[in-house]
Amino acid sequence: MKKLISILTTVFILSVLAACGGGNGDKEELVVGASNVPHAEILEEAQPLLEEKGVKLKIETFQDFVVPNKALANKELDANYFQHVPYMEQQMKENESYDFVNAGGIHIEPIGVYSKEYKSLEELPQKAEIIMSNAVADHGRMLSMLESQGLITLKEGVKKSEATIKDIAENPKELKFTAEVDAGLLPKIYNNGEGDAVLINTNYAIDAGLNPKEDAIALEGSDSPYVNIIAVNKGDEEDERVKKLVEVLRSKEIQDFIKKEYKGAVVPVSE
Repeated sequence: MKKLISILTTVFILSVLAACGGGNGDKEELVVGASNVPHAEILEEAQPLLEEKGVKLKIETFQDFVVPNKALANKELDANYFQHVPYMEQQMKENESYDFVNAGGIHIEPIGVYSKEYKSLEELPQKAEIIMSNAVADHGRMLSMLESQGLITLKEGVKKSEATIKDIAENPKELKFTAEVDAGLLPKIYNNGEGDAVLINTNYAIDAGLNPKEDAIALEGSDSPYVNIIAVNKGDEEDERVKKLVEVLRSKEIQDFIKKEYKGAVVPVSE
């Protein structure tokens, strides 16, 4: 009888440990979707630090800006790491089933202007063609950057983050805007020498072997409000695994890695 009680006690203890995630059980696994560069690279650096906190990080990589949110909404992911708040909000407006929240900002990727022919924005000729992505949520950001450089002026009263090409009030050089290209194809467009200038998101630029600090003829300031975030379904921001992920990504170890690895092309934030 004592032997039977001992066996039952052992089984009970093991069951409790499993239920509490005593090992690398599913309850302690966290599945995060991310763009290849720099997001997945940063997450890979964070993996061992997160493991020390009892969370096994599984990274799913994506090549575009659409599928990661679909996967999050379908709960195929616990979180994703590739977008900024204006894009997330735009996606929720366009998809009623999306109910996401920002679990924490991690870094900024200053957007850059690239040109095969010209060395500065001042050199751009009259009626130069400017190619940018078809992501409407990024248009305000790109146009605001061009406005800060003195190339265009946006209409008064327009919210900068929501500005579109139609909101351009003054365009002294009569710049022509092409905004029908998928963001992931912009480096190829640039390498093919298409257009006079191409605005490229930093993650795609780095992924294509470009160095934003050296190759861009103009780069968005580090005070950009477009912070890349950990996005989760509403309510999951209180998930302890998600909190630990954000804590690790904001740690000194990861911030130092971002600064060293990307040399200013990716700027870490701590809040």
